[in-house]
Amino acid sequence: MKLSVLDQSPVSRGNTPVDALRETTKLAQETEKLGYHRFWVSEHHSTKSLAGSSPEVLISHLAANTNTMRIGSGGVLLPHYSPYKVAENFRMLETLNPNRIDLGLGRAPGGMPNVTKALAGGNSMGIDHYLEQVNELASYLKGEDPNRLNVRATPLGRTTPEMWLLGSSAASAMMAAQRGLAFTFAHFINGNGGSTVVDRYLSRFVPSEFNETPQTNVAIFVVCGETEEEAEYLASGLDLAILLIEQGKSGEGFPSPDEAHQFSYSVFDKERIRENRSRMIVGDPEQVKNQIEELASKYQTEEVIINTITHDFESRIKSYKLIAEAFDLKENASLDKTNCNN
Repeated sequence: MKLSVLDQSPVSRGNTPVDALRETTKLAQETEKLGYHRFWVSEHHSTKSLAGSSPEVLISHLAANTNTMRIGSGGVLLPHYSPYKVAENFRMLETLNPNRIDLGLGRAPGGMPNVTKALAGGNSMGIDHYLEQVNELASYLKGEDPNRLNVRATPLGRTTPEMWLLGSSAASAMMAAQRGLAFTFAHFINGNGGSTVVDRYLSRFVPSEFNETPQTNVAIFVVCGETEEEAEYLASGLDLAILLIEQGKSGEGFPSPDEAHQFSYSVFDKERIRENRSRMIVGDPEQVKNQIEELASKYQTEEVIINTITHDFESRIKSYKLIAEAFDLKENASLDKTNCNN
């Protein structure tokens, strides 16, 4: 079992985006020490609650401040951009950090409709052309000239970034299967039907120059405490945050558990929180370990990506530490390195 990290650079209430990005850097360094396999950062725009708007820039910083962990995007929102420029960005990152860079791609807007307009400057191809963009980007990454313009995505290093398609529905899974790319299911976005989507990906996968066999992982919210009671207390802030986001009331960053416990919930609010728990794993180390293993089995995958958001950064670090200890990540990572060297 491999465990990895997705960090959205959350801005807790009372903190600033500067604090959030410093915490992301510290989290990458600490989770690397704990034995986590990869560390992905997200792309969101025009929001006060998430600081990560430019994954390429943040990846460069994180790779320079870590040593061995894979660093990547979860993900670059390709419909907004030129496939050629994205290829060059990630070829540069891979050349500077050989065999360490992941290019995760998404097709979500990353914000409200006005964000799409601002990003594209009137030039967005839109999601209808997503597969065309994916194919073009894949060709550029392999050093090809897909549009016969006599251009290459440079620098042309000896290694190529791992390319992943991210999705919360069947559409991206089928694209990944058709193109022979790795696939991540965003269970933290859609807690229903994901295993069926992955089943379809596995059964329809076509081998490619990127992967001879299908490659999958699944991303989910996880909050772990020393006790179930502590975990529930910490997760209450995330419960409220998701509820407010759904209602268009996210405001100034992620709320604290104390604020969550003082909030006046309607019957509808409580039902939404109950339903949203399908996107989370919350509990003590043993409970979390068991549920992660069950999730991995359900998705037929050997890698789970953990997205932990708590108001207090030390609680976030502690959650990852408790999970790492429950899975003996350090020991397993050392065994993997030994096996690779033999």
